[in-house]
Amino acid sequence: MHQQRSACIVPEETLRHLLHAFLDNIPDHVYFKDLDSRFIAVSAALAVKHGVPTEQMLGKTDFDFFNEGHARQAFEDEQNIIRTGEPIIEKLEKETWQNGARTWSLTTKAPLRNEHGAVIGTFGISRDVTASHRLQEQLEATHRDLVDASRKAGMADVATGVLHNVGNVLNSVNVAAEVLAEGVRNSRVDGVARLSALFAQHAADLPAFFATPKGAQVPGYIAQLADHLRAERTRYLSEIAELRKYIDHIKDIVTMQQSFASAPGLIEPHDPVVLVEDSLRLNAVALARHEIRIIRDYAPTPSVLADRTRVLQIMVNLVRNAKHALADGAPPEKQLTLRIESGSPGRVRISVIDNGVGIPAENLDRIFAHGFTTRAKGHGFGLHSSANTAGELDGSLTARSDGPGRGATFTLELPAAPESPPANPNHALILGSMLNR
Repeated sequence: MHQQRSACIVPEETLRHLLHAFLDNIPDHVYFKDLDSRFIAVSAALAVKHGVPTEQMLGKTDFDFFNEGHARQAFEDEQNIIRTGEPIIEKLEKETWQNGARTWSLTTKAPLRNEHGAVIGTFGISRDVTASHRLQEQLEATHRDLVDASRKAGMADVATGVLHNVGNVLNSVNVAAEVLAEGVRNSRVDGVARLSALFAQHAADLPAFFATPKGAQVPGYIAQLADHLRAERTRYLSEIAELRKYIDHIKDIVTMQQSFASAPGLIEPHDPVVLVEDSLRLNAVALARHEIRIIRDYAPTPSVLADRTRVLQIMVNLVRNAKHALADGAPPEKQLTLRIESGSPGRVRISVIDNGVGIPAENLDRIFAHGFTTRAKGHGFGLHSSANTAGELDGSLTARSDGPGRGATFTLELPAAPESPPANPNHALILGSMLNR
């Protein structure tokens, strides 16, 4: 038979000594309070935090150390524990002291019971987390600054793209204007004036003049002059038509930019085809100069629910990056494919596909990192900003490539607008005719 062990009864004096040893040495802030939330025992670490000797804290409350707001909240929490017996576990508390200082603590509080189980107060333990909380705030502020800087860089890319395209079109305008000016300077219209003077000189006897060898050449000269002036007119009309097209292009770019700037931040349904075509129009001159063939692969999809301006920032960036990839890779035929299709349920997928320089496998994991770029004059903000913007629009931006020299695909996925009718499958033909008018 096993001998039953007698219960170990620790003398009260020993318990008191153990409690004092615990309170004097534990680095955390430990306290016991009565039913009125007055301190009846505290750890030495808590007394140091409050800046008073341990014995001077006894009988005091949080109202003696903190401002009314924090002290009142702590008091109400403790009174609720006393009423319900329910503890509070790891509550993050912002403590505002009477001198205005602010600290942060992670606090656990529970009911203090007597030997009969009745609640006679509360006890708690807290840890000062001010340093880590401030570090977290600094990290969040730094992250916001980086996101803001990246977004501004993305917006700058759009603005730079707009100015670059307007500048290219203006160059074409200058060329057309110079052609017209040169043509006017060298025009054969002066021949009409010389004929008029010749006819005036022989007005008294024109039949006799035409009978002379010099006069006999006049009808042929008039015919040649007429043919030349007709050709001049045709050439000038063609140059004027080009000039009007360039001016209309500038107007379109400026109008488009104004429309994007007029209502930023507005989330509403947009036809994805129109968004893609807008990004192509902003890059049209550069794409044409690099002789890049545009392939439109647009499937019927719902509208996307997004901020038009921010989607444009992403798309302009992706199209410009594809242009650079095609210029660097120099394939036999430079192709840029814009694909629109339904993605996962409730999503629309927009892909920008090029057959350019490609992306090494080791760079695919870093391609959206802040500051990462493989271009000598790149700043590494564009794709990082685009990925952040896509996430803020409840979407995603991903990249895929089979390796160097094998092109790349960037896919923007956006939420579809609810109960939106399918986009017109003939948009490609309609918009293509509009762009080529």
